[in-house]
Amino acid sequence: MSSMRVIAKRTLREFWERHPDSQGPLEAWHDAFRRREWNNWTELKEYFQRSFDPVGNDRYAFNIKGNTYRLIVKIDFPSRLALVKFIGTHAEYDRINAKEVEP
Repeated sequence: MSSMRVIAKRTLREFWERHPDSQGPLEAWHDAFRRREWNNWTELKEYFQRSFDPVGNDRYAFNIKGNTYRLIVKIDFPSRLALVKFIGTHAEYDRINAKEVEP
């Protein structure tokens, strides 16, 4: 089985250009995410532990930089695709609907 493909790293890069303190944590998340063979949300939970929550159908929120930032990703495990739906501050996250937000 192949590793997960993250779409789109550009979204992450644009975010860390505005929030430089997020660059290291986002790059670490991206590297960890794309280098492993995630088969289900249980594997994500085991790896990310308290920095991860399911937020809807195939959507997951990740705490970035100690919960300073929130990342929402829609994951299709069979297709090995992860689509970034949202990246923002925790305050911005509190103002959106995590189940429906689109990039």
